[in-house]
Amino acid sequence: MGLLFIVSGIVSLTTIRFMYKSSLQASLVSRRAALRSTLGFAGAAMVLNRTRRGYAFTSANDRPRIAAIGTGSRWCQRATGLDRPYGSAPDFTKYGDYIAVCDADSSRRQMAGDLVKQWHGHEASQQADYRAILDNADVDIVHISTPDHWHAKIAIEAMLAGKDVYCEKPMTLTIDEGRRICDVCEKTGRIVQIGTQQRSSRQFIQAIALIRAGRLGKLKKATCSIGGAPTSPEIPVANVPQSLDWNQWQGPVTDTNYRYKAGPNGETQSWSRCHYEFRWWYEYSGGKLTDWGAHHVDIATWGLDKTATGPVSVTPVKVVHPVEFKDGYPLDPSRYNTATQFQILSTFADGVEIEIRHDGGNGILFEGTEGRIFVNRGRITGEPVEQLASSPLPEGAMEQAYKNRSLVDHFRNFFEGVRDRKEPISDVFSHHRALSTCHLSGIAARLNRKLTWDPEKQQIIGDAMAQNLVARDYRNGFEIES
Repeated sequence: MGLLFIVSGIVSLTTIRFMYKSSLQASLVSRRAALRSTLGFAGAAMVLNRTRRGYAFTSANDRPRIAAIGTGSRWCQRATGLDRPYGSAPDFTKYGDYIAVCDADSSRRQMAGDLVKQWHGHEASQQADYRAILDNADVDIVHISTPDHWHAKIAIEAMLAGKDVYCEKPMTLTIDEGRRICDVCEKTGRIVQIGTQQRSSRQFIQAIALIRAGRLGKLKKATCSIGGAPTSPEIPVANVPQSLDWNQWQGPVTDTNYRYKAGPNGETQSWSRCHYEFRWWYEYSGGKLTDWGAHHVDIATWGLDKTATGPVSVTPVKVVHPVEFKDGYPLDPSRYNTATQFQILSTFADGVEIEIRHDGGNGILFEGTEGRIFVNRGRITGEPVEQLASSPLPEGAMEQAYKNRSLVDHFRNFFEGVRDRKEPISDVFSHHRALSTCHLSGIAARLNRKLTWDPEKQQIIGDAMAQNLVARDYRNGFEIES
């Protein structure tokens, strides 16, 4: 292990590093040329410094080197008004070392640099352009915590640059992006974990193990209660903060005005089209359907054993939007536009259903012919759970549900996957299928009509307008490099 085998022989680490030592201006051309010549064996290839490092996560020489792209609230709540570590970035430091940070906002970039100095005792390279991260041969892992509309582009280009990836949920903004990520992951053999950390939480694994053991009988339905989305007042056009590169923040999406209104709202104490509040604009996200939906629909899809397929129909039973829509697009650019209330039913070929609701207690209700269980981040309840006292699960049942791996936290599962070159618990393929149900729900909500979906071809049938929303156009200069 730890060697890069090529038909013509073994390439040394020095040679590999030399290949990447070009200027940033010329780097994209050289990287693309190198990638085209190596993709044929990339799935089986293991670069020396990407397989030996991180084996024990303790020795300085064994710890993977991480670069962060996007350094907002997943790094520290200082970015949203509170001065304390928060989210995944602090937990990453148990297993690897950050050596570079990148953000379109220089204040957040500097904050992350200061945190790296506190955590690791060394300075981190600070970059405004994520391509400098991908061109850095010293980077083993890319941690993506940008807004959703950047995820696919960075993840794909990172894999093609030979990096392993941890991407915060949701993985994509569109279904088409998910297909592209799956194709590149399969082609390159990179290890990619999605930040749906519920997959590594004990009560959710126990729910899956109970289902796999037949304790619910034949499954009929999973109901995902994910909460509604907020509304906003009219948000005026405002001057872009001096620290923010608004053009870079927007990236692949259509250029539009920066909007901001200070007030007692959420983590940022404001309403805006930007930091944190991007979640409530279809231009950048899918609203609650892909925010909490990415978590709960993922667990529902996993539990129902639908991770290799999708629904055949998606029906919006109830949808409320805060602005008027025409042909699936909002007409008011000054207010949040994602659905605030919804009840959307996805039906699979065998009649099994996933329902996504804005109301009810946050969590997932699984229903079968022999029982039902409710699970969320605080509890797991139901008669099959109570029966565990007298009829426990077989030894190793939870580990078997967890892809036959030892139960560990979500971040360690990723780093162990990088070390062992094994697929992590939240892989891109199953996440794509679950998130496709969320995206289809969003399309059905935007058009307010039932959709017919072909899960094999991954196409909407008989509705050209809806099919148009399966993909998106990219702004000139921000197309995905693949």
